[in-house]
Amino acid sequence: MLRLIYTLLIYIAAPIAFAVLLWRGMRDPAYRDRRLERFGRTSLTLPAPSLWVHAVSVGEVQAAAALIRELQRRHPDRPLVVTTATPTGAQRVKALFGDTVRHAYLPYDLPGAVRRFLDRIQPQIAVILETEVWPNLYRELGRRSIPIVLASARLSEKSVRRFRRIAGLFRDALNQDLTIAAQTRLDADRFLEVGASPQRTHVTGNIKFDLEIPAEVQQRGTQLREAQFPGRFVWVAGSTHEGEEQIVLDAHRELLRSRPDALLILVPRHPNRFERVRQWLADEQLTFAVRSRGEPANPQTQVLLADTLGELLMLYAAADVAFVGGSFVPIGGHNLLEPAALARPILTGPHNFNAPDIARLLFDSGAALQVDSTASLAQTLRELQGDPVRREQIGRAARSIVENNRGALERLMTLIEMIEMRSNRASLPPRSGGRTGWGSHTRQRSLH
Repeated sequence: MLRLIYTLLIYIAAPIAFAVLLWRGMRDPAYRDRRLERFGRTSLTLPAPSLWVHAVSVGEVQAAAALIRELQRRHPDRPLVVTTATPTGAQRVKALFGDTVRHAYLPYDLPGAVRRFLDRIQPQIAVILETEVWPNLYRELGRRSIPIVLASARLSEKSVRRFRRIAGLFRDALNQDLTIAAQTRLDADRFLEVGASPQRTHVTGNIKFDLEIPAEVQQRGTQLREAQFPGRFVWVAGSTHEGEEQIVLDAHRELLRSRPDALLILVPRHPNRFERVRQWLADEQLTFAVRSRGEPANPQTQVLLADTLGELLMLYAAADVAFVGGSFVPIGGHNLLEPAALARPILTGPHNFNAPDIARLLFDSGAALQVDSTASLAQTLRELQGDPVRREQIGRAARSIVENNRGALERLMTLIEMIEMRSNRASLPPRSGGRTGWGSHTRQRSLH
């Protein structure tokens, strides 16, 4: 009965969600692209059953990058489908993987849409990042005997309370062929509390620590710095949201009083805001350059607007200090580990509830500094610009956090291969001599 009520509510909500999508498409054409995929009508044509990874948006796509590459390496004979819920996520998939993976939008959780989508991509396994639980999708995957892995899964205490209110619906989803690869022991315990199977709940860690920084990223960052702003103090405000740019710019104005040659590289989170931020900068009476126009940062440039996609890591590499956005406003904070992996000192606002464990780890080790106002941001920047030794110490501590917590990807891949072997035993007749399963790289290992 609960699932029936849920499905009726989804049928009511889907047209509203689609109308919002069309309305957003009036300002950002990317929201109009492939809109029928929201109802499972994807045009993907695959030569064989696929491996499917779902990463809702940009942050999850970035976190899943190493996993996707490892799946490609171990199973080169299988098409890999990556789904997102947002156009920015789709753009990040394209930037990272080009045509080596197939992208589609995840459909609304309508029974017909889910069936059409699965009929088209024919997944052998569904790997879903963090905690995207869709009852009708999970039920249909279970009906088709397709195993599900919740990868790098996390569950907050608030989510536990919410799931308790709809316990029957959530427990039905958990009762499918679902394996949980939790980030922490606390996350695993919370999943057990709401009905997950103890035999299929594992602690594998957070795959965000296994992020890959291509060697050319550091090289391109160094080249940009040497070409356009050598010898200057440079800081990046990355993935900023509305309400944050003003705080950041006011702090930069304060910094310019003591360090007139300081340069701010401003990187708004969402492409549909690029033009608005550019117009706002024009009203702020600062000298700025626009990267998408090919305008270089000359010695008089006070702000470089990075209104481009896929360059944030390179810009972190070009800078002395990184402020990570989504943290001055209650978005929850974006990826702190990207600048950490590049050994950059990290500044963040007070809102870090998207990844509180990572934030706390960085704060406790002195690898990140929290600022809660324009004044504290400006003061911290003044201190850091005058102390390169401290910047180096903080950056080294940040990189050490990343290096010391790697390994979740290998544990997750071991778990996926164990599921593959179990699935093969259950569904395939014995074969002699040839390969089994999704590829030729299956190895049996213990999960630590």
